[in-house]
Amino acid sequence: MLFTTFDFIFIYLPIVFAIYFILNKLRLIRLSIAFLVVASVFFYGYWNYIYVPLIIASFTFNFFVGSKLCAIATKFEGEKKAKKPKGFLTFGILANITLLGYYKYTDFFIENFNGIFGSSVPLMHVILPLGISFFTFTQIAFLVDCYRGFVRERSFINYALFVTYFPHLLAGPIIHHAEMMPQFANLRRKKIHYKNISFGLFLFCVGLFKKVVIADFFARFATYGFDTSTTLSMAEAWVSSLSYTFQLYFDFSGYTDMAIGISYMFNIVLPFNFNSPYKATSIGDFWHRWHMTLSRFLRDYIYIPLGGNRVGEPRLYTNLLMVFLIGGIWHGAGWTFVVWGCMHGIGIVISRYYSLHFKKLNKFLAWFLTFNFVNIAWVFFRANDMNSAFKVLRGMFDFTNMKFSVEFVRFVNSTFGIVDNIDRFKVANASMWGVLLLALIVCVFAKNSQEMMERSRFDWRTALFLCFLLICSFFATRSVVESQFLYFNF
Repeated sequence: MLFTTFDFIFIYLPIVFAIYFILNKLRLIRLSIAFLVVASVFFYGYWNYIYVPLIIASFTFNFFVGSKLCAIATKFEGEKKAKKPKGFLTFGILANITLLGYYKYTDFFIENFNGIFGSSVPLMHVILPLGISFFTFTQIAFLVDCYRGFVRERSFINYALFVTYFPHLLAGPIIHHAEMMPQFANLRRKKIHYKNISFGLFLFCVGLFKKVVIADFFARFATYGFDTSTTLSMAEAWVSSLSYTFQLYFDFSGYTDMAIGISYMFNIVLPFNFNSPYKATSIGDFWHRWHMTLSRFLRDYIYIPLGGNRVGEPRLYTNLLMVFLIGGIWHGAGWTFVVWGCMHGIGIVISRYYSLHFKKLNKFLAWFLTFNFVNIAWVFFRANDMNSAFKVLRGMFDFTNMKFSVEFVRFVNSTFGIVDNIDRFKVANASMWGVLLLALIVCVFAKNSQEMMERSRFDWRTALFLCFLLICSFFATRSVVESQFLYFNF
């Protein structure tokens, strides 16, 4: 079930909201938690019920492993010099990684094994369960926090809610137990708060507009360039790469806005996940702004345990490369994701080295280099294979062929609804570069949705603004055959 569907907006969400708060009003607190768990599992299974047993088995296993780790942490509490046994923690982490590896990387390993050794091992064609990367990382963080003595969870039903809570289940944000579950324990959050509903509706409407109006519009041009066209001119390749750059941002930030907005309606505040990442002036700054909860996970559970900033420069750069290689592999099973992760690792190493040894770059130049580096790296992130990625990259730097082709002009004009125009080349140029420039201006100069929400006055003007967004979104959904969030694939 997608946040953008009528079933979710007009049936599922109102019913779950009403029953949850009615149960709380009747002081049936435990029952309301259990209901939310059942509703969240139903939400997960609505897409493909086959994987419902998988997620139930996953959070059941991790609950019992976490309980054991909490007992170990309690036993050694106060003994700072004592070395706690790590066997059970290692077992729990390896079990989660094995599960993720089987579903996400089995066919990738078989393909490469066949390629290297010339064998013909048949592919298993394992279907990737939705959200497995997110709920796996969430639970690994929980196990580590239990071992460190940061959290304790004795209630199985509470833990099940922590993992399955439907706003964040399929594509994040990646949350910590300590930042979410105390909110569910707060009795003041069991009542309807109209201010939070206002915040939630605001973020939900903005996120919906981002996804179905903006992201899905740019998706058409990204798909044409990466998947449909066999050759690209320089202009077409840049249009394709920039279209995906904006599609991915508005798609994932739109999902996050909707997830945080829905959660606000239930009086639960999820962590902020985007902070205008295309305003970044370095690769490090970009990762402090883009998918912030993933960056936090990689920092707290991989980078810092490897030594963080407490090591010498050569080891520091090695750690950074390793972290971003893991981040690339986490996103997908393919050499394109490995290359993308390595590119960002090399980029952040260069950025860190420059910041340690040289003066700061001019702010505009720093932004320009960062944005274009990110845009070029996204080519590998989007491409289905290396050949597709190099097709786009060759086009981006082909100075011998810089104009739109007749086929691309027809595609642009048909997308914009312009037909049989006398000067269709000029119309296509003006239309395409105009919307790309507008998207860039919005990303770089406009307030992000969180800032807009915090500064909004919820009066009739805001209501009209949200109605306008909703109307545009509903009309846009009618022209889209299938509108899936991109990060569901990762």
